[in-house]
Amino acid sequence: MNDQHAELDWREGDIPLSTRFDDPYFSLESGLEETRHVFLRGNGLPERAAPGFHIAELGFGTGLNLLATLDALGARGPIRYTSFEAFPMAHADMARALAVFPMLEAAPLLDAWGQGARRFTLGKVEVEIIIGDARDTLPPWDGLADAWYLDGFSPAKNPELWSEDLMAEVGRHTAPGGTFATYTAAGHVRRALEVAGFTVQRSAGYGRKRHMSTGRKP
Repeated sequence: MNDQHAELDWREGDIPLSTRFDDPYFSLESGLEETRHVFLRGNGLPERAAPGFHIAELGFGTGLNLLATLDALGARGPIRYTSFEAFPMAHADMARALAVFPMLEAAPLLDAWGQGARRFTLGKVEVEIIIGDARDTLPPWDGLADAWYLDGFSPAKNPELWSEDLMAEVGRHTAPGGTFATYTAAGHVRRALEVAGFTVQRSAGYGRKRHMSTGRKP
């Protein structure tokens, strides 16, 4: 397993910045509210999260999206959550980043992460983080997602995670009626997702970002 850790710098004390991609892991304004706006509401969650629902994600990062999903689900579930991450955070860095969000219950995730677990259960969510380059790990994956969180670093700084080939794999690993949401409205990403079989829409972004993208597969 490739467990090469993320390389970080910190902004404003506790906001992690990837030195590899020169991009922050979450919004400098409000990472939690951005997650709720983009990934949860963008995928019609938590309302769609019926038992057996499967969320997949490109870019696990700090685990913020997972914790926000858990917080929103309440008693809904059980569901599955699969995330693809090339450069997992060290436990201490993840703890420091998530301390910014005391309203979220981070301890169970941090306990599992600190023990080296990459498959574990949190509440009613069965979690798996698949370590490695998604260009290698997504094609052989045997899952079908009902909702995708496309949360890689900026397409301008991490173009490999937004390539047409990888977006085609996202489409191939999406159940009929499945959706995606992402903070980016970059034209080449939207076109790649259309080619991958999604009906793509541009909608209002969060904070200073004017637009984001969502889509559904027939």
